[in-house]
This record gives sequence, structure tokens and C-alpha cells, in this order.
Amino acid sequence: MDDLLIARNPDPDSKLPYLLRVPLGGGLVLRTSDTWPRTRALYCHPVPPEQWPLEPDLVEQVPLRACARRGAAIDLVAARSRENRSQIVFTTARGRQAVFWQAPRTRKQARPAVTLPTARAAGIAELPIVIDAHERYPYRFAAQKVRTSRQALPCGDYGVVIDGSLVASVERKSLSDLVASLTSGRLRYALGELAAVPRAAVVVEERYSEVFKLEWIRPALVADGLAECQVRWPTIPIVFCETRRLAEEWTYRYLAAAHSWAAAEAAAVERIGGFLLPQRTGGGGGPAASDIRAWARAEGIEVPARGRVPAAVRAAFEKAATTP
Repeated sequence: MDDLLIARNPDPDSKLPYLLRVPLGGGLVLRTSDTWPRTRALYCHPVPPEQWPLEPDLVEQVPLRACARRGAAIDLVAARSRENRSQIVFTTARGRQAVFWQAPRTRKQARPAVTLPTARAAGIAELPIVIDAHERYPYRFAAQKVRTSRQALPCGDYGVVIDGSLVASVERKSLSDLVASLTSGRLRYALGELAAVPRAAVVVEERYSEVFKLEWIRPALVADGLAECQVRWPTIPIVFCETRRLAEEWTYRYLAAAHSWAAAEAAAVERIGGFLLPQRTGGGGGPAASDIRAWARAEGIEVPARGRVPAAVRAAFEKAATTP
């Protein structure tokens, strides 16, 4: 059995500093970021075998007991007592082919051995959840008692609507999307919109510890930005849920609790306000915001030129309209 060879990548422009040569077939060569997947799965980029240097600068030469392809993975067993098992996995991420080098420890972290409960959240027989029409790969809630519908939401990706008013919303983020929206400033705008909803949250499909393993941006910058957002919008929790499956389960439980809260309180939606969603059919829907603003200005009442009309102003308008 040939050895597993790890050498320094001679390409100075590459962000992956190591070359990995797997003794399979004519030799599989991959670029990677470390010499072994100790605490996390390592991203690998396949390159032609010809890119393996004629005189490689070897970092490690690992004797192997086994090297075998099993479906979409390659199992590696090193001839040593510690850090002896790993796996190279060929998969698809966001529609693109991707390769990851992982060890049993990192694989266990990525797929926590937990059994999710099957009990109905908040005792609701069938929770109605509105999924934003722009959500490309939405949660299916296949394991939960949920009735989903698609509609454009003013903010968030998943929501609970009662009597045409959005009373709870959850914004879903992958770690890469979270970091990109944080650095670009889009996350702050999103949190500002979510803050206008009675109950709202952001759920992240990753562990918080992964923030400190980011290589293309300073982790402290991301951690500080998230802390600032939590201080500025304390009512919008940012919850890290480790995996997509756990994030889906958390979203289901959160929206069920919000639905139970809004439905149990007397006239909750009227008191707390919320975003009124566009009606599917004509008729009703209450007075137009432009009419309320015009009346408020005529009465000398301050009202914002844009956005949601404050509940107090709307209530004053309705009271004046019904008073003889």
C-alpha cells in the first residue's frame, strides 16, 4: 500500500496551502487547507495529477493500511494509533460539486446524534406557516404537523399570519450568508425590518464556534458585528442551531409558540400591530395608510412619511371616523 503524501502547495496565489496525494488509481491530487481534519472538515479542490510537483516539499508521509473508494467517498486508514481514520467525501453544495476531507470526530459534530421530538409544538394540530415567495430552498417541515403556503413576506423567510397580520417571522441564514450580509450592511436593514414585527428571530444553520474558524475574514470582525447587532436590536435573537435540520426544528417550535401567544391574547393583533399582508382578493383591508397620514397632518399629529403607520395614530383615526 502506497503512502498518503502531504506537501506544500507551490502556487503562491492559492488560498489552500497544501497538496494532498491519495494513492488511488493513477493518484488523486487535491489542494487543501491543513494536513489533517482534526477539528473540522477541510475543503478540498481537485487538480490534475500533473500538478503534483516533481520534487515535492513534503510535510507528512502517512503510511496507509487501507485506501478504498466506497460510493461517493474514499475511506483512508492510516497505520498509526491516533488520527488514523478519515474520509474524503464528494458531494454537492449550493448546486456545485464540492470535496471535503473529514474525520470521525468532525463528522459526528456535523451530524449530531440526536433524535428530534415528534410531539406537536404548543399542541397545535396543524401549524399554518407562510413561506416567503422568494425563498429558494425552503424548509419542508416534513417531520412536523405543518400546513405551508407561499406568499411574499415584508421581512423574514417564514412567518405566522393571523387575520392578515404578520405576528411572527424567522429569517434563515447559512453561515456564509450571515457573514456576507453582516459585512455588506444588509443584515442591519433586515434586523430593522424584523424589529417592526411583534416576534421575530434569525436562525443560523451552523455552530457559533465556526465563526472563529473563518479564514477569508477576521473572526473578531464577525463576532463584534454580531454582538453590536444584538445590542442594537435586543428583541431579535440570533440563534445558532448547528445544522439545517435543527434550524428547521427550532423554526417550527418558535413559530408555534408565537402562534399560540398571539391567538391566546384578546385582540392581540390589534394591540401589537404588525405588517398587514396584501389581500389575495379584493375588498376590506382597512383604511389606506395614505388616508390616515393625510388626516393626521390635518389634525396636527406627527406621522412618519414612510413605513408602517403607528398603532396609536391608526387607533385615533378609527376613533375619529366612528365618532359622530
